[in-house]
Amino acid sequence: MDGVLLIDKPQGPTSHDVVARLRATSGAERMGHTGTLDPRATGLLPLVLGKATRLAQLLGGGDKTYAATVRLGFATDTDDADGERVGATATTLPADDEIDAALAKFVGTIEQVPPDHSAKRVGGHRAYDLARSAKPLTLQPVSVTVHTLERTRRDGDLVDILVTSASGFYVRALARDLGRDLGCGAHLVELRRTRSGHFDIASAVPLDVAERLGRDIAGRVLSPADALPDLIGVRVTPAGLKRAAHGNPLGPEHLEERYMPPPSGAVTPGSGSVKPVKIVDQDGRLIALAWSRGGALHPVVVLG
Repeated sequence: MDGVLLIDKPQGPTSHDVVARLRATSGAERMGHTGTLDPRATGLLPLVLGKATRLAQLLGGGDKTYAATVRLGFATDTDDADGERVGATATTLPADDEIDAALAKFVGTIEQVPPDHSAKRVGGHRAYDLARSAKPLTLQPVSVTVHTLERTRRDGDLVDILVTSASGFYVRALARDLGRDLGCGAHLVELRRTRSGHFDIASAVPLDVAERLGRDIAGRVLSPADALPDLIGVRVTPAGLKRAAHGNPLGPEHLEERYMPPPSGAVTPGSGSVKPVKIVDQDGRLIALAWSRGGALHPVVVLG
């Protein structure tokens, strides 16, 4: 079982719990996730299985879309509904146009302080462990990018929002900061992830269904090659297959299909200027990911 499995996570279990439960029912020896969802959060959780675990970082770095509900009126110490109330409850709430104006301030690249109850590391410790033990905690702001942010509904003190952001953005921190900006306090009530990269919740399997399927869940696993539809793919010759499997550079003579690599000066692994290339065998199976450099393709992630 090598590839990506899209799970619709319910409220309650951690991302690690989901992995443990499905590893037990599916029989998959290697399984991980591409980015955590808080226990209270629901929605899309892409899992990587087998050799595809080597692709976790690449698959988890795309934009995310969330549907969230924020309660106005008071803040909590965890920035969500699980926490204890902080400060007094607001006696008046802002109007819709005030909320919309405040939300607009969070669109673009902004500085955001992660929640105290988060997985960020501070001095080698998880922030949530320090927060729970009431130890001094100061998290530094980090640059995050919000592509779109809109209010979709308002019902009294509850505000539904839809946000698409780059990886690393905390919706709980958005709820906290929105309340501060409006002067009434706020916290996150519900959160559902509907997209992660090019994966969509519509293609996900509910966790309980996936558990019942057991080993038959293999039929819902996307192949590593299909899980990366946005990357250029090139098929290698038999000689190229051997070279790619051992991580050796590939020249034009090792490729069955014509591929013109971009200028070597324009490609720097990790620069974001050019994406890696999929190296596939005769059957379209992903063998490696490679960067183009110096007129050759250099494998950097080898699945074999």
